[in-house]
Amino acid sequence: MYLETFATTSTSTAKTFNLSEDNLQDEKVQTLLKNQGVYNGLISVGIIYSLFFTHNYHNSLLAIMIYIILVALYGSFSSGNKSIFFKQGTLAVIVAILLLIS
Repeated sequence: MYLETFATTSTSTAKTFNLSEDNLQDEKVQTLLKNQGVYNGLISVGIIYSLFFTHNYHNSLLAIMIYIILVALYGSFSSGNKSIFFKQGTLAVIVAILLLIS
């Protein structure tokens, strides 16, 4: 979230997202990265809220994990880059399975 929202033009951001530093100077790219960072931040708020402020966190966490899996699938198919699913969705799949069997 930090790279996407606050360090949009850093060398680390360029390396992480496989973008040139010239691309990161583009305001549209910076806006897209910041939107992605806010999305990730809000998902983390939802997870923290589910864990600490709800009585039955299984259902809300499972819903968030399914959402993350669907977004990862969409990103993978829409970009033609299958590795996106594994980078973005693997942990959500593992957590969803653990929630379902617990």
